[in-house]
Amino acid sequence: MHTTFQLRCGVAFFVALVYVLAPATVAQSPEYKVKVMPPGGPAPRTADGRPNLSGVWWPNGTGIPHVENQMEPGDKFGVDPAALRQFDPKVTPEERPSFQPWALEKIKSMTSTQSELAKLSVNCIPRGLPAIWLSNTYAIQFVQTPGQLVQLIEVLNNFRVIPIDGRPHPTHPDPLFHGNPSARWDGDTLVIDSVGFDERTFVSNNGTWFHSDALRVTERITRPSMNYLVVQITVDDPKVLTKPWRSAPRRWTLTTDSVHEFYCTDNPDVEEFEKLVEAGK
Repeated sequence: MHTTFQLRCGVAFFVALVYVLAPATVAQSPEYKVKVMPPGGPAPRTADGRPNLSGVWWPNGTGIPHVENQMEPGDKFGVDPAALRQFDPKVTPEERPSFQPWALEKIKSMTSTQSELAKLSVNCIPRGLPAIWLSNTYAIQFVQTPGQLVQLIEVLNNFRVIPIDGRPHPTHPDPLFHGNPSARWDGDTLVIDSVGFDERTFVSNNGTWFHSDALRVTERITRPSMNYLVVQITVDDPKVLTKPWRSAPRRWTLTTDSVHEFYCTDNPDVEEFEKLVEAGK
C-alpha cells in the first residue's frame, strides 16, 4: 500500500485489570532485553480530579513502536513475548463472538480473497470503531480537555472528537465511521457509548465481521497507572449477534514516540484481488 509517509507498517472491570496487568510484570525472564513496561507511578489527574488520558499510546506492553524491528537479527533473547501482547488469554480469555446462523453462514461463504478485498485498509477507508482498538498496530494519541477527549489515530490520520459531558446521542444520527458518541465518567473509567455507524466498516479489520445498522459499541477506558491505558470493548448488534460480545481488557502503553503522518492514497492490490474474485478464487 502506498502512503506519503508510513514510518510503521464497574468492580469486575477493575478486578480484571489486576489479573491482566499484574502477572505480566512479574512472569518475565530476566534475560530479555525488552520486557513488559512497568506500570509507573499513579496516573496524572486533571484539575477536576479525573484521570488524564492524554498521551501517545502503543498497542502492546513495551511502550516501544515495532520493537521487534529494533533487535539484532538472531537475537533469541530480544523481546519478552508477554510484552507484545495486549492481554494474556490464559488469564483473561476473550470469548468468540456468537453470530446468528445466517450471519455465520455469510461469513463462512466468503473466500479468503473476498475477505481480503473487503478489508477497509485495502480500500483506503478508515477502519472505524471498534476496529481502531481491536485491529490496530499503530499509535493513537489522546488530548483531554475539561469538556472533550480528542483521539488522533495514526493509521489513515483519522480523528475523533468525543464530548465527555454526558450529552445524549442525536435523535437521527448520521452514519459515521466512528459512530456518534455519548460519553460519561463512571468513577475513574470513561464510558463511551456510540451508535450510528457507516455500514461499510467491520467490527475488526479482517473483512468478515460485518455489522448492521443496529450496532452499538461501548468503550470503557481507564488509566490505572502512569504508563498503562486499558480499553475494554462491548459490541452489541442484535441483528447479527445472538448476544453482546465483550473483549478482554486490553493494555496499551505510554510511548515517547509521536503519531506520524500516514495517508492511504492508492492500493494497486485492489485490482489484483478483484481479478481473483472474478476467477472464483
